Amino acid sequence: MRSEAHAGSPEWRRLLALAQDEVRRTIQRLPTDLRRHAETLPVTYEPMPNEAIQADGFEPDLLGLFVGRAVDDEAAGFPDVPAQIILFLENLWDFSDADEATYREEVRTTYLHELGHYLGLDELDLEERGLD
Repeated sequence: MRSEAHAGSPEWRRLLALAQDEVRRTIQRLPTDLRRHAETLPVTYEPMPNEAIQADGFEPDLLGLFVGRAVDDEAAGFPDVPAQIILFLENLWDFSDADEATYREEVRTTYLHELGHYLGLDELDLEERGLD
């Protein structure tokens, strides 16, 4: 069910615009203390995980990934990579069965999940907060 959205294609530009809008809206709704952190953390948008990410053991259908060091953790993460969230838009679109409302919700949920990792939350913490 691959969407075939390639960088520069109208479909890619649409998925990108929807995702960027949803991330912006999500950040605006965060409490002030969390918003400060979120506003400084870059978000990168890719169609799907590249070969290097998959070689690191991540599945090709991964929806999002936080890379870099968590905000208060100097030892964790990928030390030579700037902290950022990567959202895999084709995978999110496929996961959403090509439904725009579901896609927006999955972008929001995935973004918040990865933001949680940046803030130092582990998978159990995220699950307890409904961000799993």
